[in-house]
Amino acid sequence: MKNREKRQRVMRRSMQLGHCICDPHKPCPCDIFRDRDVCPCAGERLAEPAGPIRLTQLVESAGCASKIDAAMLRRVLAGLPFADDPRVLVGAPAGDDAGVYQIDDSTALVQTVDVFSPCVDDPYQFGRIAAANSLSDIYAMGARPLTALSIVGFPSHSLPENVLHQILRGGIDVMAEAGVAVLGGHSIQDKEIKAGFAVTGIVHPEKIVTNAGAQPGDRLILTKPLGTGILAFAAQIGRAPPGSEEAAGNSMARLNGRASELMIELAAHACTDVTGFGLAGHLSAMGAASGVDVEIVLDDLPLLPGVLACLAEDIVPGAVERNRESSEHALAVEGDVPRALLEICFDPQTSGGLLIAVSEAAARTLLARLHDEGMTEAAPIGKVLSPGSGRVVVRYERRMLLPQVSQLRQPTVIEGEPQETSQMSCCSDHQESGKPGANPIGAISEPQRKFMDFLKSASAPGALDARTKQAVAIALSVMAKCAPCAKNHIKKARDMGFSPEEIDEAAWMAISFGGSPTMMWYNELKKES
Repeated sequence: MKNREKRQRVMRRSMQLGHCICDPHKPCPCDIFRDRDVCPCAGERLAEPAGPIRLTQLVESAGCASKIDAAMLRRVLAGLPFADDPRVLVGAPAGDDAGVYQIDDSTALVQTVDVFSPCVDDPYQFGRIAAANSLSDIYAMGARPLTALSIVGFPSHSLPENVLHQILRGGIDVMAEAGVAVLGGHSIQDKEIKAGFAVTGIVHPEKIVTNAGAQPGDRLILTKPLGTGILAFAAQIGRAPPGSEEAAGNSMARLNGRASELMIELAAHACTDVTGFGLAGHLSAMGAASGVDVEIVLDDLPLLPGVLACLAEDIVPGAVERNRESSEHALAVEGDVPRALLEICFDPQTSGGLLIAVSEAAARTLLARLHDEGMTEAAPIGKVLSPGSGRVVVRYERRMLLPQVSQLRQPTVIEGEPQETSQMSCCSDHQESGKPGANPIGAISEPQRKFMDFLKSASAPGALDARTKQAVAIALSVMAKCAPCAKNHIKKARDMGFSPEEIDEAAWMAISFGGSPTMMWYNELKKES
């Protein structure tokens, strides 16, 4: 029940100031008040939504793609006065996964913090991933995590409290799985959701695994598949291949704890976890810190399902380009590698795998142990070459190939079943050859057939993909005020997974050109569709 007296008191102050007291950038009454009759400044909260909330639709960059790129970070950190303390065994200048501070001869503290925006839509799963991601920095150092503090940014005025509850519950559940006590945390108002943890662990000072110990002859093993950034972006724009979101979510929520224990048992020389800077960024940093050059075989990189299909469709997040600018200088690409495949090296990972440098003698055993314990996607991806500056040689053996775009868009043909075409021509749909009543006058004439062939060719995916052309088709049919065309294209768009908002946005492109008459025509059409 709303407290009318409190609402009036708060709104009177806002109106006197000329803006909302909760957000000086908004007027009073704000959009939420006008649209939902809820005054957040008076402590009123939105009702629980009828359907699920898609977290990835509420942020610009999903997961670790939201991080500042490595090149900018290096410039910002340059010259800062970090502590000159002999007890700091690993500090900020090392650029490693976590900081290490020695307590005594047998104990050192390992500390890290990691925060990012949602990479999946489900709040509980996002909390699980945020926790697993934060713990990975501790595991990469060969340490045991003990305690954690949660850190969240949340738009409490526009989202229900239960969303934040589910995020925190997911994180606490994974921390409990890892044997880590969550002692508390900190939360702030934020326009975008962010969540993460500051984690503290312990390690023996002489058993720290850093990113600086790789040795010539070592084998490189990656414990999780790549592609989380690409698939998160595909999900944001509604184009994730079937099953890819679930596979990526499960991979990101999986702990790296057991992989860390195995690498310690088999005396790994170096380790880092692959996260926001991508494989190229983290591997080149390991090489530079170790004073070696390394080699990877592109074809051997483990990938999540659907990644190659996304690359073939050029579905790549902007963070790939930022990572490319930061670390491409370290790559030496051998042979004619398709640019789309090379994007895998720059894809920002969220809660990615451990990248382990281990002796050739121990590598086979480590890989077998990882597979035996359920980490079946762990793979050998390359080797450490010779002393050097961190150069990453990329070899391509043409065993990994991009699927053809035409193959991705071809419908499955089942013998005896009527098949749908992928073309978007509404005229061809209404006047297909051979259908009774398609042409009441008689057989389709040759000019008409040629015109229909032209329509199919123009509508087929090419330089513009199928979704883009479908949106254009909606706009053009609304602009032409062709009701059968518009209804047909709207139906096809729904079948392709378009949301009502996407369909309306395409139509409003036409309305912006056609003006009020077009708007009135479209509103009437929607009532009939």
